[in-house]
Amino acid sequence: MLEAVPNVSEARDARVVAAIGEAFARDATLLDVHSDADHHRSVYTLVGAPDALVGSLLAGIRVAVELIDLREHVGAHPRIGVADVVPLVPLEPSDIERAISAARALARRLGDELDLPVFLYGDAAGGVRPVFFRRGGLEELARRVEDGELVPDAGPREVGARSGGVLVGARHALIAYNLDLATDDLEVATAVAVAVRGSSGGMPGVQAIGLRLPEAGRTQVSMNVIDVDLAPLHEVVERVRAEAHARGTDVLAGELVGLVPERVVDAAAAAGVELPGVDESRVLERVLRSRLAE
Repeated sequence: MLEAVPNVSEARDARVVAAIGEAFARDATLLDVHSDADHHRSVYTLVGAPDALVGSLLAGIRVAVELIDLREHVGAHPRIGVADVVPLVPLEPSDIERAISAARALARRLGDELDLPVFLYGDAAGGVRPVFFRRGGLEELARRVEDGELVPDAGPREVGARSGGVLVGARHALIAYNLDLATDDLEVATAVAVAVRGSSGGMPGVQAIGLRLPEAGRTQVSMNVIDVDLAPLHEVVERVRAEAHARGTDVLAGELVGLVPERVVDAAAAAGVELPGVDESRVLERVLRSRLAE
């Protein structure tokens, strides 16, 4: 089996979130749905055999395109499409070629059947990351395509304002994890993110940005830990706490987006470090075993 973690630009209408989830579960096993109103984004975790998984992803994205209009969308998280990013992830690292093949098959079908411009990323495209396409947002992506700077890997050579584009990729497991700070000062959250992320000299294997959460009245360090061996999650948490303390604030809460590999939780327990917002119900292998036993 493969795992897929489609990120959809809707979180505030429970009926829409549920309808998309039902479609994703057509031929795959839906393990988790995480919705964040401030980000205005829902992340679905599903597993299945490659062909069935591609079919279910196509069905869910079809419903998302029917029900969501990006022209009315406002959220804290950067996005370039209704179905913003759709990674295919091998449950075993050696299965990455199957994930790449499934990603390319999904891209072709999204372009042919839903008429969406699709851009490949990650191991399906030489390692390019989603941030390359999100730079400047949807409007900038549309301009880059119109000018010929970017050419979609599938679908039309134009990016519409209603549905945008889709980033489809293959990658190994990563952890999407957010830590809320006890301050509403965006400059502080951004400074912490800069200190932590690898691209600015922080922790290799960590991507991070600072965000303001209007509904919560505070800020957040929003992270992707793209190498869980190079940057163990418990060490990332400790680093964020230290950088926050250095700027006169603290970590209030944690938010895991999706599920986390079992070995990450075990390593944190062995180190005696609490992972805010992470409990037994969020561990990928344990959820998968439970669902498959039903």
